[in-house]
Amino acid sequence: MSYGLLLLRVFVGVAFFGHGTQKLFGWWGGYGPQGTGGFFASMGYRWGVPMAVLAGLAEAGGGTLLALGLLTPLACALIAIVMLNAIFAVTLKRQFMLGSELELVYFVTAISLAAIGPGRFSLDRAIGWDDDLSGLGCGIGALVAAAVISFVTLAFFHTKPPPQAAEQAG
Repeated sequence: MSYGLLLLRVFVGVAFFGHGTQKLFGWWGGYGPQGTGGFFASMGYRWGVPMAVLAGLAEAGGGTLLALGLLTPLACALIAIVMLNAIFAVTLKRQFMLGSELELVYFVTAISLAAIGPGRFSLDRAIGWDDDLSGLGCGIGALVAAAVISFVTLAFFHTKPPPQAAEQAG
């Protein structure tokens, strides 16, 4: 089980680090804050560039923490926040198998890892935090934090995208 958790944590963590650095620095073929901010604005986010930077920080920071197995519930909550925003702002408008399934898989994986814990090969374990930072309470905490922050973000910092952006996204 420990090797499986390590593989899952590192793969998902590195994937999110990559997505975050695309937004923050334009690495790996990304568009950086300006380009990503333009996309965020076209999807209806107010202040597209700051929102892109926040998403990039959540992805890169959460991914790094998850890969290391450090502060695992926080890492998972950061990833879950970004995935809930992606689901409700971008992909939920499409049919299930044509849009939201990858974001849902990442979301469920993040919440599950918060509940399961980082496993034996993690910094949380090396420090002695693994028993305190795992379990049902941590999974529920990550879920509730992600839901509340995503709700606030979508309710107060997101509007309907302009008609031409909505047509292009669909």
